[in-house]
Amino acid sequence: MLESSNSNASLLLENPEFALALQNIMVYQKYPKHHILHEAGTICNHFYIIISGIARVFYFKEDKDITVHFSAEQESITTIDSLIQRKKSKYNIEALEDLEVYAVHIHDLEQLFETNPKYERYGRLFMQQIYIELVERIDDLQLHTAQERYETLLTKKPYLFQRVSSKHIASFLSITPETLSRIRGK
Repeated sequence: MLESSNSNASLLLENPEFALALQNIMVYQKYPKHHILHEAGTICNHFYIIISGIARVFYFKEDKDITVHFSAEQESITTIDSLIQRKKSKYNIEALEDLEVYAVHIHDLEQLFETNPKYERYGRLFMQQIYIELVERIDDLQLHTAQERYETLLTKKPYLFQRVSSKHIASFLSITPETLSRIRGK
Protein backbone atom coordinates (compact mmCIF):
# COMPACT_ATOMS: atom_id res chain seq x y z
CA MET A 1 0.00 0.00 0.00
CA LEU A 2 1.04 3.56 -0.27
CA GLU A 3 0.34 6.19 2.27
CA SER A 4 0.58 9.62 0.83
CA SER A 5 -0.01 13.21 1.69
CA ASN A 6 -0.48 16.33 -0.33
CA SER A 7 3.28 16.72 -0.19
CA ASN A 8 4.48 13.42 -1.62
CA ALA A 9 3.58 14.01 -5.26
CA SER A 10 4.75 17.62 -5.07
CA LEU A 11 7.99 16.39 -3.47
CA LEU A 12 8.74 14.55 -6.70
CA LEU A 13 8.13 17.71 -8.71
CA GLU A 14 9.89 20.27 -6.49
CA ASN A 15 13.04 20.40 -8.60
CA PRO A 16 12.24 21.80 -12.07
CA GLU A 17 14.92 19.73 -13.78
CA PHE A 18 13.73 16.50 -12.13
CA ALA A 19 10.08 17.44 -12.77
CA LEU A 20 10.83 17.78 -16.48
CA ALA A 21 12.64 14.44 -16.55
CA LEU A 22 9.73 12.82 -14.70
CA GLN A 23 7.21 14.36 -17.10
CA ASN A 24 9.03 12.64 -19.95
CA ILE A 25 8.22 9.21 -18.46
CA MET A 26 4.70 9.93 -17.16
CA VAL A 27 1.74 8.66 -19.15
CA TYR A 28 -1.66 10.33 -18.87
CA GLN A 29 -4.45 7.84 -18.18
CA LYS A 30 -8.17 8.09 -17.48
CA TYR A 31 -10.25 5.52 -15.59
CA PRO A 32 -13.98 5.34 -14.86
CA LYS A 33 -15.39 5.09 -11.35
CA HIS A 34 -14.91 1.58 -9.85
CA HIS A 35 -12.12 0.67 -12.29
CA ILE A 36 -9.42 -1.50 -10.72
CA LEU A 37 -6.03 0.05 -11.52
CA HIS A 38 -4.15 -2.76 -9.85
CA GLU A 39 -5.50 -6.21 -9.05
CA ALA A 40 -4.41 -8.30 -6.08
CA GLY A 41 -2.33 -11.33 -7.02
CA THR A 42 -0.35 -9.42 -9.64
CA ILE A 43 2.88 -7.44 -9.57
CA CYS A 44 2.39 -3.68 -9.51
CA ASN A 45 4.43 -1.90 -12.18
CA HIS A 46 3.23 1.68 -11.73
CA PHE A 47 2.76 4.44 -9.29
CA TYR A 48 0.15 7.01 -10.10
CA ILE A 49 -0.01 10.73 -9.46
CA ILE A 50 -3.66 11.71 -9.26
CA ILE A 51 -4.74 14.70 -11.31
CA SER A 52 -8.43 14.42 -10.45
CA GLY A 53 -10.56 11.97 -8.51
CA ILE A 54 -10.07 9.68 -5.55
CA ALA A 55 -8.68 6.15 -5.41
CA ARG A 56 -8.30 3.67 -2.61
CA VAL A 57 -6.05 0.75 -1.74
CA PHE A 58 -7.91 -2.24 -0.30
CA TYR A 59 -7.74 -5.98 0.23
CA PHE A 60 -10.11 -8.80 1.06
CA LYS A 61 -9.96 -10.72 4.33
CA GLU A 62 -12.54 -13.43 4.92
CA ASP A 63 -14.67 -11.88 2.16
CA LYS A 64 -14.54 -8.48 3.89
CA ASP A 65 -13.39 -5.49 1.88
CA ILE A 66 -10.79 -3.62 3.96
CA THR A 67 -9.68 -0.13 2.90
CA VAL A 68 -6.14 0.79 3.93
CA HIS A 69 -5.54 4.03 2.08
CA PHE A 70 -7.14 6.88 0.13
CA SER A 71 -5.46 9.26 -2.31
CA ALA A 72 -6.90 12.27 -4.09
CA GLU A 73 -5.72 15.16 -6.26
CA GLN A 74 -1.99 15.93 -6.07
CA GLU A 75 -1.33 12.69 -4.18
CA SER A 76 0.16 9.45 -5.38
CA ILE A 77 -1.00 5.88 -5.02
CA THR A 78 0.49 2.44 -5.62
CA THR A 79 0.95 -0.90 -3.91
CA ILE A 80 4.38 -0.08 -2.60
CA ASP A 81 5.21 -3.58 -1.34
CA SER A 82 4.78 -5.00 -4.82
CA LEU A 83 6.34 -2.06 -6.65
CA ILE A 84 9.58 -2.25 -4.66
CA GLN A 85 9.90 -5.98 -4.04
CA ARG A 86 8.58 -6.99 -7.49
CA LYS A 87 6.26 -9.54 -5.86
CA LYS A 88 2.55 -10.18 -6.17
CA SER A 89 0.52 -7.87 -3.97
CA LYS A 90 -2.50 -8.68 -1.82
CA TYR A 91 -3.77 -5.14 -2.43
CA ASN A 92 -6.08 -3.70 -5.07
CA ILE A 93 -6.31 -0.09 -6.24
CA GLU A 94 -9.79 1.13 -7.16
CA ALA A 95 -11.00 4.41 -8.64
CA LEU A 96 -13.74 5.71 -6.33
CA GLU A 97 -14.53 8.51 -8.76
CA ASP A 98 -13.71 9.03 -12.40
CA LEU A 99 -9.95 9.26 -12.22
CA GLU A 100 -7.27 11.07 -14.19
CA VAL A 101 -3.69 10.16 -13.38
CA TYR A 102 -0.14 10.28 -14.56
CA ALA A 103 1.23 6.74 -14.49
CA VAL A 104 4.95 6.14 -14.03
CA HIS A 105 6.30 2.67 -14.85
CA ILE A 106 8.85 1.41 -12.32
CA HIS A 107 11.32 0.42 -15.05
CA ASP A 108 11.22 3.91 -16.55
CA LEU A 109 11.79 5.42 -13.11
CA GLU A 110 14.69 3.06 -12.38
CA GLN A 111 16.24 3.90 -15.74
CA LEU A 112 15.87 7.61 -14.99
CA PHE A 113 17.68 7.09 -11.67
CA GLU A 114 20.41 5.02 -13.34
CA THR A 115 21.10 7.57 -16.04
CA ASN A 116 20.83 10.53 -13.65
CA PRO A 117 22.03 9.45 -10.18
CA LYS A 118 21.42 12.97 -8.81
CA TYR A 119 17.67 12.24 -9.12
CA GLU A 120 17.89 9.27 -6.77
CA ARG A 121 17.72 11.75 -3.90
CA TYR A 122 14.10 12.53 -4.83
CA GLY A 123 13.25 8.84 -4.84
CA ARG A 124 14.81 8.49 -1.39
CA LEU A 125 12.91 11.50 -0.04
CA PHE A 126 9.69 10.16 -1.54
CA MET A 127 10.25 6.78 0.13
CA GLN A 128 11.08 8.45 3.46
CA GLN A 129 7.76 10.31 3.28
CA ILE A 130 5.90 7.06 2.62
CA TYR A 131 7.70 5.42 5.55
CA ILE A 132 6.82 8.26 7.92
CA GLU A 133 3.19 8.15 6.88
CA LEU A 134 3.05 4.36 7.33
CA VAL A 135 4.46 4.68 10.84
CA GLU A 136 1.90 7.39 11.62
CA ARG A 137 -0.88 5.13 10.31
CA ILE A 138 0.28 2.21 12.47
CA ASP A 139 0.50 4.47 15.52
CA ASP A 140 -2.96 5.83 14.76
CA LEU A 141 -4.45 2.32 14.66
CA GLN A 142 -2.60 1.01 17.70
CA LEU A 143 -2.52 4.01 20.02
CA HIS A 144 -5.72 5.96 19.36
CA THR A 145 -9.41 5.43 19.95
CA ALA A 146 -11.94 5.22 17.16
CA GLN A 147 -13.04 8.77 17.99
CA GLU A 148 -9.43 10.03 17.77
CA ARG A 149 -8.86 8.22 14.44
CA TYR A 150 -12.05 9.78 13.09
CA GLU A 151 -10.97 13.27 14.20
CA THR A 152 -7.51 12.81 12.69
CA LEU A 153 -8.98 11.76 9.34
CA LEU A 154 -11.47 14.62 9.47
CA THR A 155 -8.60 17.05 10.08
CA LYS A 156 -6.22 15.60 7.47
CA LYS A 157 -8.68 14.74 4.70
CA PRO A 158 -12.07 16.38 5.35
CA TYR A 159 -13.08 16.07 1.67
CA LEU A 160 -13.31 12.28 2.04
CA PHE A 161 -16.48 12.62 4.08
CA GLN A 162 -18.28 14.22 1.11
CA ARG A 163 -16.76 12.06 -1.62
CA VAL A 164 -16.29 8.55 -0.22
CA SER A 165 -18.88 6.08 1.05
CA SER A 166 -19.25 5.65 4.81
CA LYS A 167 -18.51 1.92 4.53
CA HIS A 168 -15.05 2.65 3.05
CA ILE A 169 -14.33 5.32 5.67
CA ALA A 170 -15.42 2.99 8.48
CA SER A 171 -13.24 0.22 7.08
CA PHE A 172 -10.26 2.58 6.86
CA LEU A 173 -10.80 3.62 10.50
CA SER A 174 -11.09 -0.07 11.53
CA ILE A 175 -14.60 0.41 12.87
CA THR A 176 -18.07 -0.70 11.85
CA PRO A 177 -20.35 1.58 9.84
CA GLU A 178 -22.62 1.71 12.93
CA THR A 179 -19.76 2.96 15.11
CA LEU A 180 -18.90 5.57 12.49
CA SER A 181 -22.52 6.71 12.48
CA ARG A 182 -22.49 7.06 16.30
CA ILE A 183 -19.21 9.01 16.23
CA ARG A 184 -20.52 11.34 13.51
CA GLY A 185 -23.68 11.89 15.53
CA LYS A 186 -21.79 13.27 18.52
